[in-house]
Amino acid sequence: MNTINTIKIKILNNDIKKKFFLPNFATPGSSGLDLRACLTKKIQLQSQQTILIPTGIAIHISNPNITALILPRSGLGHKKGIVLGNLIGLIDSDYQGELMISLWNRSKRNFDIYPYARVAQIVFVPIIRPFFSLVKDFKCTERAKKGFGHSGLD
Repeated sequence: MNTINTIKIKILNNDIKKKFFLPNFATPGSSGLDLRACLTKKIQLQSQQTILIPTGIAIHISNPNITALILPRSGLGHKKGIVLGNLIGLIDSDYQGELMISLWNRSKRNFDIYPYARVAQIVFVPIIRPFFSLVKDFKCTERAKKGFGHSGLD
C-alpha cells in the first residue's frame, strides 16, 4: 500500500452503513470517483434551486501536496442540467468534515434525487506550492500584457 497516496475515509451516517457505497471508479479508465447522495428518501431539486446534499463520509487527505476536487457528473450536467452550485468544490488536505455536494438545477424542470444516487465525482490532484520571487519587472515576452482573446477568435 502506498502511504503517500492513502486517503483516510470515515463513514459518518450509521443508518446507511448497510447500503453505503465507498467512492469508486466506474470504469478502469475513470479519473474521478463517484460520490453518492446520502439520503434516506427521495428529494426533489426544484428548477433553479441549489441545495446541499450530504455524502455521509468524511475524508482526511493529510498530505499537503494533494488536494481533492469535487466535480459535476458530465451526464447529469449536459442531459439534466444538474451541476455544482459552487462549480468546483475544493477539499483541502487538512479538512476533515463531511463532504457535501452543492447541487444546482439550472434546468427548467424539477429533478428527483434518490438515495445513493451518484451526484458528483471526486478527483485527487497534486498541488504545486510555489515560492515567490519578488522582481521589479518581467523579461518581455511576445504576448506580454495582452489579455483575453489576444490571439483571435478562430
